[in-house]
Amino acid sequence: MNLFNIIKNKQQYWLVDQIRKDDIPKEAYLEQFIQILEEWDHLGIGYLSLLMDESFESLLLQKKFCKVSSIVEYTRKLADLPQMDDEIVWHSLSEGLLDDREYGELYDLCRLGSANKNINQSIDQVMISLKNELGPEWRQHCYYFTKADALIGISIPHIEMGTEDEGRLFYFGVVPHLRGQGLGIKIHNISLVLLKNFLANFYVGSTDVNNSYMIKIFEKNGCVLRDRKGIYKIVKEKSKRA
Repeated sequence: MNLFNIIKNKQQYWLVDQIRKDDIPKEAYLEQFIQILEEWDHLGIGYLSLLMDESFESLLLQKKFCKVSSIVEYTRKLADLPQMDDEIVWHSLSEGLLDDREYGELYDLCRLGSANKNINQSIDQVMISLKNELGPEWRQHCYYFTKADALIGISIPHIEMGTEDEGRLFYFGVVPHLRGQGLGIKIHNISLVLLKNFLANFYVGSTDVNNSYMIKIFEKNGCVLRDRKGIYKIVKEKSKRA
């Protein structure tokens, strides 16, 4: 049984996320995590970024991980969603109205001023991660939103790797100069509908514990707190990679 989702980017990094299950003992998580860590170390991958329950923190610090921050996870069933704002229009990148470069620039703009403390990848790395995680049809998941013909934000809904019906947003954001106007709540709500169209039965979203803006969006759209995890990172020592 896989207890961690892992996104692997060749020799550059691994992104590892603990899958919380109530009936799994802590020892089972620890055993599988140690195997992952040993494989990462053996292969000489650049760094490993980890989302894991903070009860493991002492062990992780002993293993030379550094703590970046903490995140909260919210969840919501998608059976009964509020009505969408009919003034907001959305398109997927697959429609060809924007090209990949333009979408990457919009993505980068939406990241400006984020309260999330995890270190941003370059936008080129982000686009590679999109293709690796979402597969050949990745453009069908990349949405952008307009109001009165002005670009206002993006959202990337998809089914979580290793599941059949867990909806996630690879990213969600509003352009900086339009924040604080309630657009985030509306775009997030539309994103939940898009997840339902991808046959997700429920949604899981996460953000930094200090991102009160995103937490407000979760709560306004009927999401409830499910979990809290630490963000940890370990970088391969150059001497070992040589």
